[in-house]
Amino acid sequence: MGGKRKITFLASEAQPAQAALARLSRRFGSVPVGEAEVIVALGGDGFMLQTLHQHDALGLAVYGMNCGTIGFLMNEYDEENLHDRLAAAEETVINPLRMRTEGADGVVNEALAINEVALLRAGPQAAKLRISVDGRVRMEELVCDGALLSTPAGSTAYNYSAHGPILPIDSQVLALTAMAAFRPRRWRGAILPKAARVRFDVLEHDKRPVMADADSRSSQRDVLAVEIASEPAIRHHILFDPGHGLEERLTREQFT
Repeated sequence: MGGKRKITFLASEAQPAQAALARLSRRFGSVPVGEAEVIVALGGDGFMLQTLHQHDALGLAVYGMNCGTIGFLMNEYDEENLHDRLAAAEETVINPLRMRTEGADGVVNEALAINEVALLRAGPQAAKLRISVDGRVRMEELVCDGALLSTPAGSTAYNYSAHGPILPIDSQVLALTAMAAFRPRRWRGAILPKAARVRFDVLEHDKRPVMADADSRSSQRDVLAVEIASEPAIRHHILFDPGHGLEERLTREQFT
């Protein structure tokens, strides 16, 4: 039997998650987040990302239970033996990406992304991007609907929908994936070291405006350049039931 840990229950605004929050709080008690030893997040993957972003400074592990639609980062919802499940859970540590954007108005902004940073065309014409890695230009011109840089944790999300590769969670690499590449027409992207610093320069930005987005939660319009690098100083701790961790899910996804 595992020891009992002080839990903070957090839930998305969806009705099933709110109902679960009420039941679990009555049954197990819920302490303020500042007093917690673990966070139990109730919702889907979007709420998990929101929880990780909002509470990363606390250094608390987050155990998700799926009350949403996707739930790739979540465990199966089950109200029984919760303390034992928390004690037996396996921990995965992930680092986010830090996005730095330079806008046409001269403003510089930064944001963090656990899954991916995406550049998307913001007008009727395709985007035109120059790609540099660690200060060296690797592609003079990519004409596309967009491009993204994904972490292993995010490789089954937007990246996978754009036909990018699924990355093992401990692979220490990032996926650079093009969306609807027009030129080079058959270019599908690249696998880069986790320590790589990637820069996108937007060419002909007046004619071909581009927006940059971090985890679909922090967007910057009309960017001139975007720099992206892994942020090792920030460590997100996610808990999974034994045998159902993120590594297993990433592997299983490649055979379904």
